[in-house]
Amino acid sequence: MGNPVNTGDTAWILVCCSLVLLMTPALGLFYGGMVRRKNVLSTLTMSYTFMALIGVQWVLYGYSLAFGKDIQGIIGGLNFVGFNDVGAVPNGDYAKTIPHGLFAAFQMMFAVITPALITGAFVERVKFKSFLLFSLLWATLVYDPLCHWVWGAGGWLKNLGTLDFAGGTVVHIAAGFSALAFALVIGPRKGFGKSPLEPHSIPLTVLGAGLLWVGWFGFNAGSALAANGVAVNALLTTNTSAATAGLVWMLLSWLDGRPSTLGIATGMVVGLAAVTPASGYVTPLASMVIGAVAAPLSYYAMRFRDRRGLDESLDVWACHGVASCWGMLATGLFATVAVNSDGGNGLFFGNPAQLSIQLLAILVTVVFSFGVTYVLAKLLHESIGLRVSAMEEEVGLDISSHGERSYS
Repeated sequence: MGNPVNTGDTAWILVCCSLVLLMTPALGLFYGGMVRRKNVLSTLTMSYTFMALIGVQWVLYGYSLAFGKDIQGIIGGLNFVGFNDVGAVPNGDYAKTIPHGLFAAFQMMFAVITPALITGAFVERVKFKSFLLFSLLWATLVYDPLCHWVWGAGGWLKNLGTLDFAGGTVVHIAAGFSALAFALVIGPRKGFGKSPLEPHSIPLTVLGAGLLWVGWFGFNAGSALAANGVAVNALLTTNTSAATAGLVWMLLSWLDGRPSTLGIATGMVVGLAAVTPASGYVTPLASMVIGAVAAPLSYYAMRFRDRRGLDESLDVWACHGVASCWGMLATGLFATVAVNSDGGNGLFFGNPAQLSIQLLAILVTVVFSFGVTYVLAKLLHESIGLRVSAMEEEVGLDISSHGERSYS
């Protein structure tokens, strides 16, 4: 017999599952408000599509590749295909007190939102069929293997001792650097750098940011996989980092003119992305430092991207990739077993080796996700094409791709 199911842990992770799924529509609103009104539905559709696409892919084979029986530390076997043997009994490798099916469902929500983050790089100009094909290939060739390396039993980065509590590498660095690679291949939007491409509804974006913050409690605190002290700590560090980064971003934009509403909301999301890998391993005070440093790093990364004339439209690389690189490094500095006995100590608690492990995990994730995405995007670009025609882009993707208007 397996371990008995703990009803409190199970109830908590059921709630977290719902909170993490909420983040995908929230992301749709966050991104949807930042595009022009002729592309709102197209942007929302891309986020929502992942709820359907990955909802099927994960059950068929995605979960098995990520968490199935280890093959050489690189990929999971096919023993969980079709959710075979994924049921009500806990799996001791992953979560000893909740049903295996609930662990798999919770992980599915991460697999849904991660590729959705990348869509911010190519809004307003991507062909829908190319987007669909890319998304399925990316989930299978980038997300699932990376997930196994970092979190799967036997995964090689996990075996090295990588600390990534809720997805600094697997979610944010992978999505951020994949977004950069895709933007380089697809090229800028028509008129980029020449005419203003203003957000059509900042209130929509602010609403999305607020819902993301709420959902992030499920994302980070749920990653404790139990209703315990580590979950409480993760919730506190998540809130503290987001709050600090929001304040620092507000000051930075104030120094540059006026405190921007869009900027404050962006800063909050940056703080959330930065603390994700560290949330279950560091103290609330350390998370304040994480948020305070993440804001200027991402703020000036956006400036750098802008000066280079690269249209990575909604700054996925700066907000998620850069912030979480810092978050992974910060985990190697501030992690302490006083917070989580299953974690490790970082440099400031007498273990400098942890910092080098974190650095290796960052480098591997950056090179792997950027490289595979660049090749995938190039192949699609050369075969079926990535971009809509100039006329379709001018009309807007809501009409040209979906035959609908957001506003009458």
